[in-house]
Amino acid sequence: MTSIKDYITLTKPTIMLLVLFTGATALVMEGSMLSRPVDFLLVMVALYLTGGCANALNQYFERDIDARMSRTSRRRPLPQSRLTPGQALIFSITIGVLGVFIFAFWFNWLAASLSLATILFYSLIYTLILKPRTSQNIVIGGAAGAMAPVGAWAAATGTTAVAPWLLFLIVFLWTPPHFWALAMAYKDDYIKAKLPMMPVVKGDQSTLFQMLLYSLALIAVTLALPFFGAGWLYAVTAVLLGGLFLGRLRDVRRDTGERSLRRLFGYSILYLFGLFLAAAVDSLV
Repeated sequence: MTSIKDYITLTKPTIMLLVLFTGATALVMEGSMLSRPVDFLLVMVALYLTGGCANALNQYFERDIDARMSRTSRRRPLPQSRLTPGQALIFSITIGVLGVFIFAFWFNWLAASLSLATILFYSLIYTLILKPRTSQNIVIGGAAGAMAPVGAWAAATGTTAVAPWLLFLIVFLWTPPHFWALAMAYKDDYIKAKLPMMPVVKGDQSTLFQMLLYSLALIAVTLALPFFGAGWLYAVTAVLLGGLFLGRLRDVRRDTGERSLRRLFGYSILYLFGLFLAAAVDSLV
């Protein structure tokens, strides 16, 4: 039986919480919307609608793949027939159009264009073209999930700047080590689904080496942000959290068991939240 919860699940609300948090951090750093709470809230709503649209379309297109994977078949409404494909498609398009409309007519066309491009890139180019064809799929596709700070900043100012693009780079570089930890834990699922994820195609050791490279690049970019708006609190937090990130990655390189992989995956989420929280707090004090 279809419920509102099934439609919300289509938007991947856990992922969207992270998207909203990164977008909100950009708004706090930019500052002009702190005195316009209605506009701030509308940006958050538009980000959820457009990001949720991309995620819902992803599930619509991958409903057969999701049905073959144990991780998704038990959780998502389409494999469990709680929603029909038609219902999912109509819902996805509706919330996407509404989100782009809010950006375009309440804010500006730059924010609307960025949000529309993100929807099309993630739901079509990533989902249909990249994901089934290249082991670098999550790297390239991660650009869509990293766009919230740029889109939020554009909504507030009508332009972009160095700071939101650094926030974009942080999320972009964070995505491969974050997601590949999960992909290693569920490697059998991706083999069954015939998806060329990095651990399936290149093996665990090659994946771990690339995770290290991306993590080092990530930490380097986090340390550039203090030159473009973040302060000492953020800088200290970035150093401490980055060191812990490398420590968890070292643990996984020593022990590739599921427990170590899940610990790295879980910490990576706390890492990103902590980093962006520090950037937001630094802008307020």
